[in-house]
Amino acid sequence: MFNVALLEWFRENGRDLPWRQTRDPYAIWLSEIILQQTQVKQGWEYWERFMHRWPTVEALAAATEDEVLREWQGLGYYSRARNLHHAAKQIVALGHFPNTLEEIKQLKGVGDYTAAAIGSIAFGLPAAVVDGNVYRVLARHFGIDTPINTTEGKKLFAALAQELLPPNEAAAYNQAIMDFGAVQCTPQSPKCMECMLAESCEAMRSGRVNELPVKLKTLKVTERHLIYIYIRCQGQTAIRRRGSGDIWQGLWEPVLVDAESAVPPTARLLRQNVKHVLTHRVLYAHFYLLETDKRPKLPSDYIWIAESALDNYALPRLIEVLLSFLPK
Repeated sequence: MFNVALLEWFRENGRDLPWRQTRDPYAIWLSEIILQQTQVKQGWEYWERFMHRWPTVEALAAATEDEVLREWQGLGYYSRARNLHHAAKQIVALGHFPNTLEEIKQLKGVGDYTAAAIGSIAFGLPAAVVDGNVYRVLARHFGIDTPINTTEGKKLFAALAQELLPPNEAAAYNQAIMDFGAVQCTPQSPKCMECMLAESCEAMRSGRVNELPVKLKTLKVTERHLIYIYIRCQGQTAIRRRGSGDIWQGLWEPVLVDAESAVPPTARLLRQNVKHVLTHRVLYAHFYLLETDKRPKLPSDYIWIAESALDNYALPRLIEVLLSFLPK
């Protein structure tokens, strides 16, 4: 049987990850939020950093949003950090970590997949996870070509995943199928020739491994151009916090202008067309340095700080890259 073989594979090949050495729902929840859009190798370091600085949900809830965003810096998708902080406060207000699927889903930033992962791993709830790895494994093994990003596909895969879940081994099975997709049945160059499920795999039999799962192309990638000016004025610089309704909400950036004509003639171009790729768009940034002894007039949302204090502010990855071009 598929699930029996998967559990056997997991016992021999499952990844040894630190959040699997505990049943602490806080540690498990933290790992799931970090890994939502992040590879395990990178996420591991951040998980350890968060657990060291805030070992309990109460400690995380007591932190400021700036502190959380600063610790998150470099992971991207910063709404996850804001949701994490908000949810920590929800948990503290509740008085305990929620232990039912419906309660877990009430946490900010937690959807069906994350709730099933936390519920099954921390509390043994019989809820099947469905993520990219699960879609791929099930689509290939059972030869399903229904697009995974359609309503029909989501319902079909969710029902199949739940049907295959051994109720008494939910945690092990969910981790097994995720690991199997991550290290064996990978998106590119899957290890089919050494797969214990090869004989029963429909995609292997029909030669469609590279065609499954099917996903409809709906994403339109757009370009965006940004012009930044780093002001160096007697050991200080000007930054502002980005507002809501756009990328990098709550993070800090140097002076942003709308057009090249707004760049002071005394500013020096350090880099142009620095490329930065996001999920829905590609950014191209020009970066200028303005060295002056007199503070220029800026909009009221900019603040002046010591250049040496920049590390205390959470910055988007693109801004970190741009700052690396500054002359010392």
